Amino acid sequence: MVTPRTPATQAPDVDSSDEASGDTRGLTIGDLARRTGVAPATLRMWERRHGFPVAQRRDSGHRRYDERVVDQVRQVLRRREAGSRLEVAIAGVVLAEASTGDAPGAPSVFATLRRRHPTLQPQRLRKSSLLALSWAIEDECCALAETPMIFGAFQKERYYRAAEERWTELARVARSTMVFAQFEQQPPPVLGRTSFVDLPDDAPMRREWAVVCDAPDHAALLTAWELPGQSSVRDKDRLFEAIWSVEPAAVRSAARACAQVAVQLGHAEAGPLLYELAEDPPPPPVEVLRATSLLNRVVAYADRLR
Repeated sequence: MVTPRTPATQAPDVDSSDEASGDTRGLTIGDLARRTGVAPATLRMWERRHGFPVAQRRDSGHRRYDERVVDQVRQVLRRREAGSRLEVAIAGVVLAEASTGDAPGAPSVFATLRRRHPTLQPQRLRKSSLLALSWAIEDECCALAETPMIFGAFQKERYYRAAEERWTELARVARSTMVFAQFEQQPPPVLGRTSFVDLPDDAPMRREWAVVCDAPDHAALLTAWELPGQSSVRDKDRLFEAIWSVEPAAVRSAARACAQVAVQLGHAEAGPLLYELAEDPPPPPVEVLRATSLLNRVVAYADRLR
């Protein structure tokens, strides 16, 4: 069934307040709703769960959409009318955009977490601490998770090669394993049980480090971006601004962002993953959130004592 059209009597969307201040560049969410018949609340839900439609954010936090987003939303509605599930319809449209080279810029996993989960506080950690956290997440994922989806961002090929043996073992237990890096030579899309995504020069993930393990019985993530101006710093002392969490909703957001990057870079293997990640996981027990807060402090102190 197609999403009901926006009633004519609906109150103006909050994003339309920019129009009063003279900021009329691009389409507001209200404009997009009127042009497509999809209610603003539904568009926000699609963005939260599926990373679609992609909006540009003003300094005020209000959304603005390119004109082409109107057609993308209409394509989703047509696919829904033809019987596709919502997540499948969205993945199909995103894949089609990626194949024509018209897809919007691939997202930053770190920025996605900061925007969608503002309660996760970043910490400045050295590479040596990030390695320890990554190994802990990978070991737990390998030991405890049942058929997880695993994503890893390594910046450069040589950093992946240093961890290749570990990731080969992870791939043996994973539902899927996807590696992001700038490779010196174009890697095969899939090798064994691992998919490879070559990051172009302008990809935000070129500066990012990530380990994401998403499974029904085990969830954990680490994502970080490297601070600029460290060309003379020893490799193990390079500083990153990092976020880590075992909160299932945050892990799901990170996994979706990784899959979306792969889809937008033309990897057909990521399309099914994207709509498998469409559903929101159940909230964790309060005790898990409290333990995460405590362990964040432990990690911060451990990094200072290294």
